[in-house]
Amino acid sequence: MPPDTVYLRPNVVPQPLFGQWYAWAHLIPPATAALNVVGRHAKIMKSYVQAPQIHAAAVANPAMLGGPFMDYGGGRVDEVRALLDRTLAEQAELVELAGALHALDAMLAAEAKGYSLEPLYARIPAPLRGYVELVYDLGHRPGYRLVEPLLYRSRFYDTRHQSLALSLIYSDHRPFVLSTPVLDDPDVLQLPIPFRSGAIDELFRMQRVPGSYQAIRERMEVPAAGEALFRSFFTEEPPALPPPYDGPGIRVRYFGHACILVETRELSILVDPVISYGYDAEVSRFTYADLPEHIDYVLITHNHQDHILLETMLQLRHKVGTIVVPRSGGGSLQDPSLKLMLEVLGFRGVVELGELEELPIPGGSIAGLPFFGEHSDLDIRTKLAYLVRTGPRSIVFAADSCNIEPELYRHVHAMYGDVDVLFLGMECDGAPLSWLYGPLLSAPLDRDRDHSRRLAGSNYERASDIVNRFGCKEVYVYAMGQEPWLRYMMAYRYTDESNPIIASNRLLQECRTTGRTAERLFGERELSYR
Repeated sequence: MPPDTVYLRPNVVPQPLFGQWYAWAHLIPPATAALNVVGRHAKIMKSYVQAPQIHAAAVANPAMLGGPFMDYGGGRVDEVRALLDRTLAEQAELVELAGALHALDAMLAAEAKGYSLEPLYARIPAPLRGYVELVYDLGHRPGYRLVEPLLYRSRFYDTRHQSLALSLIYSDHRPFVLSTPVLDDPDVLQLPIPFRSGAIDELFRMQRVPGSYQAIRERMEVPAAGEALFRSFFTEEPPALPPPYDGPGIRVRYFGHACILVETRELSILVDPVISYGYDAEVSRFTYADLPEHIDYVLITHNHQDHILLETMLQLRHKVGTIVVPRSGGGSLQDPSLKLMLEVLGFRGVVELGELEELPIPGGSIAGLPFFGEHSDLDIRTKLAYLVRTGPRSIVFAADSCNIEPELYRHVHAMYGDVDVLFLGMECDGAPLSWLYGPLLSAPLDRDRDHSRRLAGSNYERASDIVNRFGCKEVYVYAMGQEPWLRYMMAYRYTDESNPIIASNRLLQECRTTGRTAERLFGERELSYR
């Protein structure tokens, strides 16, 4: 092998950043990005600058895990202040857009009284003119529809805010990323590179296929000051890769949380990719090295950061054939299009699937099943459970579907019949509405209303109804966020007394009593079906 030829190490983390904050799916569409910059990032930074020790105390309190508290121990205040000033200056267009969205809400509330909306187009705030359609619902309540494709082509979508922060990871510990920006660190290389850049594909292809170090350094535009750190991300030692699956029937592998890999000799399907890196750890897990060379289908159940993680998706982009996403509602602020977002980010082969629509695959099909609940009663359409049929087996990936209306599943069962294997999330407490969607709200809710609207999955009774209605032979509770490598984006740490653990234990006991195979998944698991 030529001396310049190297592999990318398996423990290189590429944090995608937006203005030095961890990039997730609401930081790509301009409207949701604008509101998060103003209502989350700037708010947290201002709070930290004013009272850093309050943040330090909150981060040290396990009960405050996942809250809007910066994890810098009360230090680095001047750097945070500088980042705040830089954010307000460099992202002035987004600050302007956020103000326009709030002004539009206020104007419609004051002026739209059931009469024609046409005269109000002249009153739309200037930054939004031509980007929104004013509408009433059938109860004569005013609203608007965003023309998302145009917004991506406007001054409000600027890839100069995007960058990658590359570093090596040796343990499961990472700060909670939604409330802590990435400041300068001698062990972290921040590169201003758009997420759609093909250089990212070339970099992560080198996890398996060796390439020229000098060529990838040039493609990534690494400055001289960062060259020594960048070089440490590579090795001449080839990775130990497992052979491709060539067995009979179906192999199902659990990669943690809601990430499942389904393989046959003919195809591979990866659901909700969130994957651990390769390093020595106490909890056994599958890693990126355990994925196949090519992934035929990636299925995304819904647009929450623990189910579509850009950090993982960018690493997989070069090896994915088709990405299946739920069809969006089309232009509502809280429900941006995943298809449009992924295509803007350089992904190809993105297919939208609607409720009860089917996609043929070799030896079977993928059907989209309705997904109720878990979105705090917001009108969000971008969510699907998936029924995968391959050979004689039927497997449902229900993610965080909440069985708030059992009649739905009666109708679905009448169409599709019994199911062999069910994967169902039972995070049945869930964060309140404001935890995720707070920056998008036109007006804040009082605490009682906010906490009544949860990001919660099915409890015992609701899960039991699904299991029994579909005659499931095997039941696996997953998507519980308990793997230690997920804590940087998940705010859940359960004990035996936690409601989701008690509820899922009841379900597992009931299933076993009735002769079903049942398990709550953790770490890694492999299942085989002939």
